[in-house]
Amino acid sequence: MIVTRFAPSPNGPLHLGHAYSAIVAHDLAKERGGEFLLRIEDIDGVRSRPQLAREFRADLAWLGLEWEEVPAQSTRLVAYEAAAERLRAMGLLYPCRCTRLEIRDAANAKGPDGPIYPGTCRGASFAPDEVVAWRLDVGAALRRTGPLTWLDERAGEQIARPELHGDVVLVRKETETPASYHLAVTLDDAADGVTLVTRGMDLFPATHIHRLLQALLGVAVPTWHHHPLLLDETGKKLAKRRGSPSLAERREAGEDGRALADTLRAGRFPAGITLGESLSGDS
Repeated sequence: MIVTRFAPSPNGPLHLGHAYSAIVAHDLAKERGGEFLLRIEDIDGVRSRPQLAREFRADLAWLGLEWEEVPAQSTRLVAYEAAAERLRAMGLLYPCRCTRLEIRDAANAKGPDGPIYPGTCRGASFAPDEVVAWRLDVGAALRRTGPLTWLDERAGEQIARPELHGDVVLVRKETETPASYHLAVTLDDAADGVTLVTRGMDLFPATHIHRLLQALLGVAVPTWHHHPLLLDETGKKLAKRRGSPSLAERREAGEDGRALADTLRAGRFPAGITLGESLSGDS
Protein backbone atom coordinates (compact mmCIF):
# COMPACT_ATOMS: atom_id res chain seq x y z
CA MET A 1 0.00 0.00 0.00
CA ILE A 2 1.23 3.48 -0.82
CA VAL A 3 1.88 5.72 2.18
CA THR A 4 2.65 9.43 1.80
CA ARG A 5 3.14 12.11 4.41
CA PHE A 6 3.09 15.84 5.09
CA ALA A 7 5.61 16.84 7.75
CA PRO A 8 5.49 20.56 8.68
CA SER A 9 7.62 22.21 11.36
CA PRO A 10 5.69 24.33 13.91
CA ASN A 11 8.03 27.32 13.65
CA GLY A 12 5.63 29.44 11.62
CA PRO A 13 2.16 29.28 10.06
CA LEU A 14 1.39 27.29 6.93
CA HIS A 15 1.03 29.17 3.64
CA LEU A 16 -0.07 28.33 0.10
CA GLY A 17 3.19 26.50 -0.62
CA HIS A 18 2.50 24.15 2.26
CA ALA A 19 -1.09 23.73 1.12
CA TYR A 20 0.07 22.72 -2.34
CA SER A 21 2.57 20.21 -0.93
CA ALA A 22 -0.01 18.68 1.42
CA ILE A 23 -2.57 18.42 -1.40
CA VAL A 24 -0.09 16.67 -3.72
CA ALA A 25 0.83 14.12 -1.04
CA HIS A 26 -2.81 13.63 0.00
CA ASP A 27 -4.10 13.17 -3.54
CA LEU A 28 -1.34 10.78 -4.61
CA ALA A 29 -2.22 8.54 -1.67
CA LYS A 30 -5.98 8.70 -2.15
CA GLU A 31 -5.81 8.17 -5.92
CA ARG A 32 -3.87 4.96 -5.35
CA GLY A 33 -5.91 3.64 -2.45
CA GLY A 34 -3.21 4.48 0.08
CA GLU A 35 -2.74 6.41 3.29
CA PHE A 36 -1.79 10.04 3.93
CA LEU A 37 0.05 10.80 7.17
CA LEU A 38 0.60 13.98 9.16
CA ARG A 39 3.83 14.18 11.16
CA ILE A 40 4.79 17.25 13.20
CA GLU A 41 8.55 17.91 12.96
CA ASP A 42 8.92 19.72 16.27
CA ILE A 43 12.59 19.52 17.24
CA ASP A 44 13.60 22.90 15.84
CA GLY A 45 14.74 24.11 19.27
CA VAL A 46 13.17 27.24 20.68
CA ARG A 47 11.60 28.07 17.30
CA SER A 48 9.05 25.27 17.68
CA ARG A 49 5.68 26.46 18.98
CA PRO A 50 3.35 23.64 20.05
CA GLN A 51 0.22 25.73 19.50
CA LEU A 52 0.97 25.87 15.78
CA ALA A 53 0.41 22.11 15.46
CA ARG A 54 -3.25 22.72 16.35
CA GLU A 55 -3.40 25.40 13.65
CA PHE A 56 -1.91 22.98 11.13
CA ARG A 57 -4.65 20.42 11.81
CA ALA A 58 -7.31 23.11 11.42
CA ASP A 59 -5.73 24.26 8.15
CA LEU A 60 -5.66 20.75 6.65
CA ALA A 61 -9.26 20.07 7.67
CA TRP A 62 -10.27 23.44 6.15
CA LEU A 63 -8.67 22.35 2.86
CA GLY A 64 -10.79 19.18 2.97
CA LEU A 65 -7.90 16.77 3.51
CA GLU A 66 -8.11 13.56 5.54
CA TRP A 67 -5.10 12.08 7.32
CA GLU A 68 -3.76 9.79 10.00
CA GLU A 69 -1.42 11.45 12.49
CA VAL A 70 1.78 9.72 13.57
CA PRO A 71 3.98 10.55 16.58
CA ALA A 72 5.79 13.89 16.48
CA GLN A 73 9.56 14.07 16.25
CA SER A 74 9.89 15.11 19.90
CA THR A 75 8.77 11.59 20.89
CA ARG A 76 11.59 9.98 18.89
CA LEU A 77 14.75 11.39 20.41
CA VAL A 78 15.89 8.02 21.75
CA ALA A 79 15.73 6.55 18.24
CA TYR A 80 17.82 9.39 16.82
CA GLU A 81 20.43 8.96 19.56
CA ALA A 82 20.57 5.20 18.98
CA ALA A 83 21.09 5.65 15.24
CA ALA A 84 23.87 8.18 15.82
CA GLU A 85 25.55 5.78 18.22
CA ARG A 86 25.41 3.02 15.59
CA LEU A 87 27.12 5.30 13.09
CA ARG A 88 29.78 6.24 15.67
CA ALA A 89 30.40 2.55 16.32
CA MET A 90 30.97 2.10 12.57
CA GLY A 91 33.59 4.84 12.70
CA LEU A 92 31.54 7.07 10.40
CA LEU A 93 30.91 10.10 12.65
CA TYR A 94 33.49 12.57 13.88
CA PRO A 95 33.17 15.60 16.18
CA CYS A 96 33.30 19.15 14.84
CA ARG A 97 33.66 22.46 16.65
CA CYS A 98 33.60 24.74 13.59
CA THR A 99 31.20 27.66 13.37
CA ARG A 100 29.30 28.57 10.22
CA LEU A 101 31.53 31.60 9.75
CA GLU A 102 34.68 29.47 10.02
CA ILE A 103 33.28 27.02 7.49
CA ARG A 104 32.36 29.81 5.09
CA ASP A 105 35.85 31.30 5.32
CA ALA A 106 37.63 27.95 4.93
CA ALA A 107 35.45 26.34 2.26
CA ASN A 108 36.83 26.10 -1.27
CA ALA A 109 33.71 24.65 -2.90
CA LYS A 110 29.97 25.20 -2.82
CA GLY A 111 27.31 22.50 -2.62
CA PRO A 112 23.49 22.41 -2.70
CA ASP A 113 23.26 23.89 0.81
CA GLY A 114 26.06 26.43 0.55
CA PRO A 115 29.79 26.20 1.36
CA ILE A 116 31.00 22.60 1.63
CA TYR A 117 32.65 21.76 4.91
CA PRO A 118 36.38 21.24 4.18
CA GLY A 119 36.96 18.55 6.82
CA THR A 120 38.80 20.83 9.25
CA CYS A 121 38.04 18.73 12.33
CA ARG A 122 38.50 15.29 10.81
CA GLY A 123 41.18 13.70 12.98
CA ALA A 124 41.37 16.64 15.44
CA SER A 125 41.58 16.24 19.22
CA PHE A 126 38.78 17.33 21.57
CA ALA A 127 38.33 17.70 25.31
CA PRO A 128 35.89 15.14 26.78
CA ASP A 129 33.45 17.87 27.84
CA GLU A 130 33.71 20.01 24.70
CA VAL A 131 30.40 20.82 23.03
CA VAL A 132 30.57 19.56 19.45
CA ALA A 133 28.46 18.64 16.48
CA TRP A 134 28.91 15.22 14.85
CA ARG A 135 29.51 14.96 11.12
CA LEU A 136 29.12 12.02 8.78
CA ASP A 137 32.33 11.03 7.02
CA VAL A 138 30.69 10.72 3.62
CA GLY A 139 33.74 9.29 1.87
CA ALA A 140 34.11 6.51 4.44
CA ALA A 141 30.37 5.88 4.35
CA LEU A 142 30.38 5.46 0.56
CA ARG A 143 33.29 3.07 0.74
CA ARG A 144 31.18 1.00 3.11
CA THR A 145 27.99 1.02 1.03
CA GLY A 146 29.30 1.10 -2.50
CA PRO A 147 27.35 2.80 -5.32
CA LEU A 148 23.70 3.63 -4.60
CA THR A 149 20.71 4.74 -6.64
CA TRP A 150 17.28 6.12 -5.85
CA LEU A 151 14.07 6.60 -7.83
CA ASP A 152 12.05 9.79 -8.25
CA GLU A 153 8.66 9.42 -9.96
CA ARG A 154 9.14 12.61 -11.94
CA ALA A 155 12.88 12.56 -12.62
CA GLY A 156 13.54 8.83 -12.94
CA GLU A 157 16.41 6.79 -11.51
CA GLN A 158 19.17 8.82 -9.88
CA ILE A 159 22.74 7.94 -8.94
CA ALA A 160 23.24 8.85 -5.29
CA ARG A 161 25.92 11.55 -4.96
CA PRO A 162 26.04 12.49 -1.27
CA GLU A 163 29.58 13.79 -1.75
CA LEU A 164 27.99 16.87 -3.31
CA HIS A 165 27.07 17.95 0.23
CA GLY A 166 30.39 17.16 1.91
CA ASP A 167 30.48 15.82 5.47
CA VAL A 168 27.05 16.89 6.74
CA VAL A 169 26.09 17.37 10.39
CA LEU A 170 23.90 14.59 11.77
CA VAL A 171 23.97 15.53 15.47
CA ARG A 172 23.84 19.21 16.28
CA LYS A 173 25.65 21.09 19.03
CA GLU A 174 22.36 22.44 20.36
CA THR A 175 20.89 19.99 22.87
CA GLU A 176 17.36 21.28 22.19
CA THR A 177 17.78 20.29 18.50
CA PRO A 178 19.60 16.97 18.84
CA ALA A 179 19.28 15.52 15.35
CA SER A 180 19.73 17.14 11.97
CA TYR A 181 16.95 17.12 9.41
CA HIS A 182 18.84 14.47 7.41
CA LEU A 183 19.00 11.95 10.25
CA ALA A 184 15.55 12.64 11.70
CA VAL A 185 13.59 12.51 8.45
CA THR A 186 15.32 9.32 7.29
CA LEU A 187 14.45 7.52 10.51
CA ASP A 188 10.95 9.00 10.72
CA ASP A 189 9.94 7.96 7.21
CA ALA A 190 11.19 4.43 7.84
CA ALA A 191 9.41 4.19 11.20
CA ASP A 192 6.15 5.48 9.72
CA GLY A 193 6.24 3.09 6.77
CA VAL A 194 6.31 5.88 4.20
CA THR A 195 6.63 4.36 0.73
CA LEU A 196 6.42 7.56 -1.35
CA VAL A 197 8.26 10.59 0.02
CA THR A 198 6.42 13.54 -1.49
CA ARG A 199 8.03 16.96 -1.04
CA GLY A 200 9.22 20.04 -2.92
CA MET A 201 11.99 20.23 -5.50
CA ASP A 202 14.08 22.28 -3.06
CA LEU A 203 14.72 19.03 -1.14
CA PHE A 204 15.72 17.01 -4.20
CA PRO A 205 19.47 17.32 -3.46
CA ALA A 206 18.99 16.20 0.16
CA THR A 207 17.81 12.82 -1.09
CA HIS A 208 21.40 11.89 -1.94
CA ILE A 209 22.24 12.02 1.78
CA HIS A 210 19.03 10.27 2.82
CA ARG A 211 19.69 7.37 0.46
CA LEU A 212 23.16 6.95 1.98
CA LEU A 213 21.76 6.96 5.51
CA GLN A 214 19.15 4.37 4.56
CA ALA A 215 21.88 2.07 3.31
CA LEU A 216 24.03 2.58 6.41
CA LEU A 217 21.17 2.06 8.87
CA GLY A 218 19.52 -0.78 6.98
CA VAL A 219 16.07 0.79 6.68
CA ALA A 220 13.53 0.52 3.87
CA VAL A 221 14.10 2.59 0.74
CA PRO A 222 11.01 4.48 -0.49
CA THR A 223 10.32 6.06 -3.86
CA TRP A 224 10.37 9.87 -4.04
CA HIS A 225 8.11 12.40 -5.73
CA HIS A 226 9.61 15.90 -5.76
CA HIS A 227 6.94 18.30 -6.91
CA PRO A 228 7.38 21.83 -8.30
CA LEU A 229 7.32 24.74 -5.86
CA LEU A 230 5.05 27.73 -5.69
CA LEU A 231 7.11 30.85 -6.37
CA ASP A 232 6.44 34.46 -5.45
CA GLU A 233 6.77 37.48 -7.75
CA THR A 234 10.55 37.52 -7.18
CA GLY A 235 10.94 33.90 -8.32
CA LYS A 236 11.66 32.59 -4.82
CA LYS A 237 9.63 29.92 -3.11
CA LEU A 238 6.91 31.01 -0.72
CA ALA A 239 8.40 31.11 2.76
CA LYS A 240 7.47 31.80 6.36
CA ARG A 241 10.39 34.13 6.89
CA ARG A 242 9.28 36.40 4.04
CA GLY A 243 5.79 36.73 5.43
CA SER A 244 3.86 34.76 2.84
CA PRO A 245 0.12 35.03 3.72
CA SER A 246 -0.88 32.21 6.04
CA LEU A 247 -3.63 29.66 5.60
CA ALA A 248 -4.91 30.58 9.06
CA GLU A 249 -5.45 34.18 7.94
CA ARG A 250 -7.38 33.00 4.90
CA ARG A 251 -9.39 30.54 6.97
CA GLU A 252 -10.27 33.11 9.63
CA ALA A 253 -11.28 35.59 6.92
CA GLY A 254 -13.97 33.16 5.78
CA GLU A 255 -12.38 31.91 2.56
CA ASP A 256 -13.62 28.54 1.30
CA GLY A 257 -10.73 26.14 1.92
CA ARG A 258 -12.06 23.31 -0.23
CA ALA A 259 -12.50 25.69 -3.14
CA LEU A 260 -8.96 26.96 -2.63
CA ALA A 261 -7.66 23.38 -2.68
CA ASP A 262 -9.47 22.74 -5.95
CA THR A 263 -7.96 25.84 -7.57
CA LEU A 264 -4.48 24.74 -6.52
CA ARG A 265 -5.13 21.27 -7.94
CA ALA A 266 -6.16 22.90 -11.20
CA GLY A 267 -2.97 24.95 -11.36
CA ARG A 268 -4.71 28.28 -10.81
CA PHE A 269 -2.76 30.48 -8.42
CA PRO A 270 -3.25 33.97 -6.96
CA ALA A 271 -1.73 36.92 -8.79
CA GLY A 272 2.06 36.98 -8.49
CA ILE A 273 2.38 33.27 -7.71
CA THR A 274 3.67 30.79 -10.26
CA LEU A 275 4.70 27.14 -10.35
CA GLY A 276 8.40 26.48 -10.88
CA GLU A 277 10.57 23.41 -11.27
CA SER A 278 13.58 24.25 -9.14
CA LEU A 279 15.28 27.26 -7.66
CA SER A 280 17.97 28.53 -5.40
CA GLY A 281 17.31 30.72 -2.42
CA ASP A 282 16.30 30.56 1.18
CA SER A 283 13.40 28.77 2.81
